[in-house]
Amino acid sequence: MMPGRMNSREVRRMMAQMGIKSTDMTDIKKIIMEGTQKNYVIENPQVTLIEAQGEKYFQIAGAFKETTKTTSTEPVLPFTEDDIKLVIEQTRVDRAKAIEALKKTGGEVAQAIIDLSSK
Repeated sequence: MMPGRMNSREVRRMMAQMGIKSTDMTDIKKIIMEGTQKNYVIENPQVTLIEAQGEKYFQIAGAFKETTKTTSTEPVLPFTEDDIKLVIEQTRVDRAKAIEALKKTGGEVAQAIIDLSSK
């Protein structure tokens, strides 16, 4: 029998005879592969786990896209160093409290100063 003419039931039976297990992984929503310069994303993938001779292999199909990789792992804050200094000068609090107040106000310097002054 030619492999191109086999139905899926026959293929599964032959794979089981050879000790190959195949499992569909239906709960996966997104696959992200991190490269050195780009990330590769597969949305709504169809993933099949194939186990043969003690090894695990994945067969993946889905909508593929490349994304540029960000260079910094630090979160971008909505305020600058000058904003922090201004809050410290106006309220006479330490740096940590000034940063915390700016984070709470989403980077609004005036609101951070008002909040710290009212305490």
